[in-house]
This record gives sequence, structure tokens and C-alpha cells, in this order.
Amino acid sequence: MQTILGAGGIIANELVRELRTYTEKVRLVSRNPVRVNEADQTFSADLLDLGQTKNALKGSTVAYLTVGFRYKLKVWEKAWPQVMNNVIEACREENVKLVFFDNVYMYDPKCMGHMTEDTPFRPISKKGHIRAKITELLLEHIAKGNINALIARSADFYGPSISLKSLLTEMVFKPLSKSNSAKWLADPHQAHSFTYTPDAGKATALLGNTPDAFNQTWHLPTAPKPPTGKEWVHMVAKEMGNIPKYQVIPKWFFKTSGVFVPFMKELSEMIYQYDRPYIFDSSKFEELFFFKPTSYLEGIRRIIRSDHPSLVKHKDDLLYT
Repeated sequence: MQTILGAGGIIANELVRELRTYTEKVRLVSRNPVRVNEADQTFSADLLDLGQTKNALKGSTVAYLTVGFRYKLKVWEKAWPQVMNNVIEACREENVKLVFFDNVYMYDPKCMGHMTEDTPFRPISKKGHIRAKITELLLEHIAKGNINALIARSADFYGPSISLKSLLTEMVFKPLSKSNSAKWLADPHQAHSFTYTPDAGKATALLGNTPDAFNQTWHLPTAPKPPTGKEWVHMVAKEMGNIPKYQVIPKWFFKTSGVFVPFMKELSEMIYQYDRPYIFDSSKFEELFFFKPTSYLEGIRRIIRSDHPSLVKHKDDLLYT
């Protein structure tokens, strides 16, 4: 039995489809889980409760922590440390290996131009401090031998789902699909990596089923040489057959609008990721597993085909695949 803690999100859904390659028994855990595959087991549990977390993991061999919380600091401050403590304790007691799906919020902003698994933790945002705290807690338990776990870390992500709540989807794909102006944050001339969600799901499943991958941190496969914000807009617009119009949202706007729009206030502390190069190196994973990440152009084409089929174009009589 392999169990996904935090079922229902984009990454969890990609992961459960890939896990069918390795096991016929997959358990989906959330407050209101819904099957992705017909044979999936569902288990309703609140991961903020240790007893429910333990019950959710009974009989499991591997657990994948992919839970996502509302993008609000007060929620993160309470929920993340409690869930990480509960999951570590439950995995330890039930003898379950853990795969933690992580992000880059804790990385030193000065090192974002070339992020590797060895990039130091020096967060400058409050959310980054929370992510550093829970990741360091897990690493401490791994070092002490209390738990057999690995960290699967992703850059910002994008993928073929209109429900995907990523900045790239909201700022670029959706506006351009309606012939409106795209938007970019801070500086459109900075390169920005994005991890393609089907690649992330496939790689996370592979890591969870590779015994030698545990007790390490892994960057999930992400295409090299990322486009700048301006290039992202031009690439998406070209594939949609639309004009590459875009507006730049300056950093000061978030502080001003945050007074009236709570989400803008929550996002404002993360704008530093868009005012400098954001380049995610996944060569460790690619070289060991002989995995070639989906190219940015191919990812864009698949998203358009999946989410905006009316915009799919013919080029040289070949459909995008």
C-alpha cells in the first residue's frame, strides 16, 4: 500500500496516476478524498490530528506528503509544523517511508540564479521561514535515523490543467487564451524556471519506489535554460496564435493593493523570486535516472491542447502532441 497524504491537488493527482506503475494499492487521504483511478482507496482524515494521521497510514509502505494549505500566513504558521510533526511521528510508529514534496521558499535569494540541492537555507520571507523550519525538522529526524525519508523539491510549476492554481496559468495562459494582456511580476527580463507537473508526478513516484533514493534531497526534473518572463509570454502567445501583449506588475503595487486585497499582501513577500534569475538545476535526478524533462515549448503546446483545444493549430500538417 502506498498512501498520498493531501490527495486532490494537482501534484497528488499526477502522482496517483503514476503510482499505478508500481502498485495496485493506492490510498488517497484528505478530509474529502475523491478517487482518481477506479481502484483507489479513499480515507478521510485530518492531518492536524495525530491519531487520524496514524490510522491513515496503517498498512502503508510509503507515504507521500503533498498537502497544500490556503495561501495565508496565519494558516501556515499553525498547520505546517503540526502536520509535519504528526506525519513524522506516524511514519515512525507505523514504519512507513516518507516522500515530502517541497518547494524552494527557504533558499537564499542570492543563490536563486543557480539552485541545486546544496543551495543554503536563508529565507527572507515569513512563509520561507516556515518551510525552512519544517524541512529542517524532517532532515533532523532523517539524520538521527528516526525515519526513512526523502525530499522531492520542485520549482514553481505549470501543467495541463485549467484548475492549476499557478501564477503562470493565471498570469499568462488564461489571459492570452481570451486575447487579453498577460501579466508578469517585477521584472519580465529575468529567466524563470517552471517544473512541468506530469514530470513532477512521474519523478516523485519513481523516487518513492527507489530504495537508494531515500535519505537524500532531490530536485525534480525541470527543463534547463528557462525563458524570461517576456519570452514566456511570447512563446505562449505564438502557440495560441495571439498577440503577445503583457503588463508588468511592479513590486510597489503589492504593498499598496495589499491594504485592500488580502491575497496581494500574502504574495508581496514572495515577489523577490521574480526580480532576479530563478534557475532550478535538476541535473542530479536527470543524470541518475536518465530522465529528460519536458521542454518548455512542448509543455506549452500540451497545455494549450489540453486546456484550450479550440486554440490548437496545425503546423506543417502536424498536430501538437
